[in-house]
Amino acid sequence: MIIRLSRTNTAEVQRRMLEIRDEGGVVALGRVLTLVVHTQIGAEEEAIRAANQASREHPMRVIVVSRNPDSINAGEEARLDAELRVGADAGASEVVLLQCYGELGSHLLGIVQGLLLPDAPVVAWWPSFMPETPSASQLGQISQRRITDSGKQADPRQAILTLAGCYTPGDTDLAWTRLTNWRAHMAALLDQPPYEPVRSGVVIGDLANPSVHLMAGWLRLRLRVPIEQIEAGDTPTGSSGLHAVELRRESGSSSLTRMRDSVGVLQQPGQPSHNVALSTRGLEDQLAEELRKLDADDMYRQVLLSIAEEPR
Repeated sequence: MIIRLSRTNTAEVQRRMLEIRDEGGVVALGRVLTLVVHTQIGAEEEAIRAANQASREHPMRVIVVSRNPDSINAGEEARLDAELRVGADAGASEVVLLQCYGELGSHLLGIVQGLLLPDAPVVAWWPSFMPETPSASQLGQISQRRITDSGKQADPRQAILTLAGCYTPGDTDLAWTRLTNWRAHMAALLDQPPYEPVRSGVVIGDLANPSVHLMAGWLRLRLRVPIEQIEAGDTPTGSSGLHAVELRRESGSSSLTRMRDSVGVLQQPGQPSHNVALSTRGLEDQLAEELRKLDADDMYRQVLLSIAEEPR
């Protein structure tokens, strides 16, 4: 069910939500968190679809607040349009879409605050643009977890450096989330023979993708060896931007190479190569992973800071 409210206010939105619960039996009990999504008008649906899918694992209230940044300077009339989505249109969540026009787009905190679930953690997510300092932004100030996506920025490499400079516990980025499967495979590879120290390594991928830099930074941090980064060209990379990782030891090289979206090939000295699952996860899976842990990700922090310290 979708209910549309034009030229409304947050008090009216709250009233209609209470009516929906009373009339249809929809309740907020069991919701484990509030996800606040900040995006631009016209770009809401992809984020809503991902949140609806993630809500099957994390029942939550989803508040999508969107605005047109140009309308503030253009002197457009301040107004609030809203949509309430429940039932089949909201997965295991309840969705509140708030479209802010004119000067109202500068007062996001006041618009959102009255709609938060009481006594539940708040997660802020910027699926496209990201604030200069997420934790200091209006929505970041009320959030225990702050999710950005440096891969969607005009200069992803600079976005990573910006995030490193303003890191606050609770910050995370989907470019890091996309590396989970790769990091798990590389950690397992190092637990197998030959048990020799790694001398150097190579990360091959799309150098415009921040995940490639984060992967190289993680390997440098954990192995304390030189890690070269090479452009992948036209080879398959998936959403992580990675095509292959190679670790060089005295007896030879061990490598993991993406062959297509869901399959990688693992090669080790003295052993036959074999396929491993290396699926390209959708946005909903990436979001669901980040919602599983609301505490600080210290490894992400260490990798960010190590990249910031590298010579440019």
